[in-house]
Amino acid sequence: MAGPEQTGTDGERPPVTPAAALTGVLAAIGTAAYVVDEQGRMIAVNAHAEQLLARPAEELLGRDAHDLLHRDAHGQPMPRTQCAMRQAFHDRRTVQGEEEYFARGDGSLLPISWLITPYDVDDHQHGTLVLFHARDPQEADPHPEPAAGPLPELERLALLAETTTRLTSTLDVEEALHRLVALVVPRLADWAVIDLITERDEVWRTLVVHAEGNDLVHHEELQGPMPPVPEVSPMPLSRALRGVASTLAGPQTYQQEPDSGIAVEQRRLFDATGIRSAAIAPIRSTREVLGALTLGRAERPEDFVTADLPLLEDLARRAGLALDNARLYQRQRKVAETMQNHLLPQMPHVPGLQMAVRYLPAPDASQVGGDWYDAFSLSDRATALAVGDVVGHDLEAAAGMAQVRNMLRAYAWSQQEPPSRIIERLDEAVLHITDVSMATMIFARIEEADDGHWQLSWTNAGHPPPLLISHDGLAEYLTDGHGLLLGTGVRKPRTDATALLPPGSTLVLYTDGLIEEPGHTLDEGLQRLRRHAAALAHRPLASFTDQLLRRVRPVANDDDVALLALRTPTGTYPGPAALRRGR
Repeated sequence: MAGPEQTGTDGERPPVTPAAALTGVLAAIGTAAYVVDEQGRMIAVNAHAEQLLARPAEELLGRDAHDLLHRDAHGQPMPRTQCAMRQAFHDRRTVQGEEEYFARGDGSLLPISWLITPYDVDDHQHGTLVLFHARDPQEADPHPEPAAGPLPELERLALLAETTTRLTSTLDVEEALHRLVALVVPRLADWAVIDLITERDEVWRTLVVHAEGNDLVHHEELQGPMPPVPEVSPMPLSRALRGVASTLAGPQTYQQEPDSGIAVEQRRLFDATGIRSAAIAPIRSTREVLGALTLGRAERPEDFVTADLPLLEDLARRAGLALDNARLYQRQRKVAETMQNHLLPQMPHVPGLQMAVRYLPAPDASQVGGDWYDAFSLSDRATALAVGDVVGHDLEAAAGMAQVRNMLRAYAWSQQEPPSRIIERLDEAVLHITDVSMATMIFARIEEADDGHWQLSWTNAGHPPPLLISHDGLAEYLTDGHGLLLGTGVRKPRTDATALLPPGSTLVLYTDGLIEEPGHTLDEGLQRLRRHAAALAHRPLASFTDQLLRRVRPVANDDDVALLALRTPTGTYPGPAALRRGR
């Protein structure tokens, strides 16, 4: 929450940075590893690498890995044009090697075997993962034969590390599944099939994907609902969906008389895809079985073997943890969204006035927060308008918002006083009978004047100022009536301001999530809002509101947004602009 005269913060823990998350991933790898950014600078390193290189992390992070480490067999700096690792880094491809040397911190030379592979730190930062271990130069084979069967250990570790990072960096179930498939196809198989058990205990064949060159083709005709899981079937997929074990399978596995509907669907899958060899593993969370992962080979010449199953189980285990987290998050979002929708009110019908309201949750929060809007009829037939922001972005903030809103309604209805006096009463109550630490708010009343025009009176408690846009696109902020935010404990008189609203004008009340953007000033956000609101003044109010949110809300926004837009009827008006006077 931010705005004029605001002093509070949300008090939330800072988010985990990508570098910190990377360090945790690398710590779980059983060999020396580090990650470099797109410029080749080291951004994460594990303890194994520190030990082998005889250098602490502080000496490694931020340094160019090639210049710091890469040497030739004589200990001289390796020319970049002759470095195989550097070439693979630029080409963004996976390469293994046996003949490379790193400079250790004690001045000695470390012969290494290595693997380098592209590694996306997050959706916006692309990096490269380097895995290495010490080798005996006397035993190194200058022309190693490519390994057959299971993946070499370094490549297996690289795949598991990338799987952990890629799957845990999203809380969207569908996105996590697509990332999993992209990691294993075509690296391990031609086909990938994911069967999930829904929350209603039904099985759904969620993804069937085939690698055709560099493209992944989705076969929706093979996806859809599946028969129930049999309780005692020995067939591989049935066992995996019960969480029993990982298994190898082939077309011959399902040639016998089917013992269940799932066996029939598996026979259809093998017939339709031409899969010759398959490996099937359960996808488990810490609490339950979530489904099964099937990898199939049709075009690849080698069959899956028993030694391949531990890797598949590791991948499925990581997928299970990521899917469980994503499902839990989505359930929380749904509950929170339902709560928020019930907390936010319906707008009253006011003859002659148009009103539109919008609420957008923070994209990475729990789908609720302390931002709110309100409009309601008063006992003297005027209409009250309010927009506010209670500190926080969680259910506690939403509960505090509901307390503040309900008290405001009670005071405004029962006390026929100016907005400033209502907010003074509310501020005192917030300190003594709520758990709200701080909040900002604009509280206004709008009523029809004797000459048929509409008059607005308001007070501002530390909130971004209202924006008034004329029918001709002249936009100005209503900066009068400003005072301290709620919850400071400072007893200072609040002021009211009034304005006559021009015919056909649009009034916009909003919260700071609409205008605040990291790395930019608040004035830049206010100017952006003013410019776009003026350009949209001719639009119908619903379109005006939607387009304003789409154009103005920052892409990097991590806050929720509440917005209330009001439009007066068109007609004649004696003055060129709104007449404002402070009281």
